[in-house]
Amino acid sequence: MSFPFTPSFRAELAARCQAFPRIAYAGPELKLAAVAITLVDAGDGSGETAFLLTRRSAQLRAHAGQWALPGGRCDLGETLQQAALRELHEELGLLLPQTSILGVLDDYATRSGYAIAPVITWLDHAEEMVPNPAEVASVHRFRLDQIADDAAVAFETIPESERPLIRLNLGEHHIHAPTAALIYQLREVIAGRVTRVAELEQPVFAWR
Repeated sequence: MSFPFTPSFRAELAARCQAFPRIAYAGPELKLAAVAITLVDAGDGSGETAFLLTRRSAQLRAHAGQWALPGGRCDLGETLQQAALRELHEELGLLLPQTSILGVLDDYATRSGYAIAPVITWLDHAEEMVPNPAEVASVHRFRLDQIADDAAVAFETIPESERPLIRLNLGEHHIHAPTAALIYQLREVIAGRVTRVAELEQPVFAWR
């Protein structure tokens, strides 16, 4: 399966994101946050589409060294879209316009007290990235055809929860929720499916 980094694929995905029946979190009060799932050229000569994933700096107080999507807590008065674009600028030095946003998928409630909204964005020129070393240790591109492979998605059980734990297997790298849940939902949208991810579990180390 191929997902070429082309205007036609962008238009197709934008239409699916806009048609997606998003569910906003409506449970007990949580802090609102937004992350950007940014689509770029894979950069490997394939012409395929990839998404950006970072390794958090080892100096950060929370979740140091973990895989993450650029993002963070919404400031007072910010929309989810504004927060995601601001975090992209703060973490990766990218100034994307509102027109780069393809859509917003479901909120995901974390064990640590956040309702995270994934904002899907499109970046034509990934070479413009200037990662902030205070927040980002490294930036990686993972191709959409990698996550489309059934072998890339695993569901497990853990004794601490009745909910299924999700893990993405991307080569030698293993990505867990919440990041894995958000990317998995995008994978399903790309395939033309509406799949909810609210009940997918995080590993215990991410509960705090």
